[in-house]
Amino acid sequence: MKSLILLAILAALAVVTLCYGEWQKEENFCFDIVSVHSLNWHRAQESHESMESYELNPFINRRHANTFISPQQRWRAKVQERIRERSKPVHELNREACDDYRLCERYAMVYGYNAAYNRYFRKRRGAK
Repeated sequence: MKSLILLAILAALAVVTLCYGEWQKEENFCFDIVSVHSLNWHRAQESHESMESYELNPFINRRHANTFISPQQRWRAKVQERIRERSKPVHELNREACDDYRLCERYAMVYGYNAAYNRYFRKRRGAK
């Protein structure tokens, strides 16, 4: 916390130093920056994130983590995932195959996944 306060003071000094010559202008950009930062600082101080939950313990035990999802919903989610796996587009399957092979992945970072897949996994023309 001490370092945060020190950092805020240093930032304020930097803004004052950089904007020293612009204080006399009508359209003062530096004043806008300082006011926005002070507003954000004020909001951060008012934040009550740890007090948002009115429960005694907002964290759920590992054993009870999935109790709010019914078994029917879990089964349906697994079925939908299997359907998605079967109906993936060809380019996505090619990309996954390329991601599993390190050389193909590196080649894909430079030339793209389509070129990398063609280089490492497609049979070359004329080869048997």
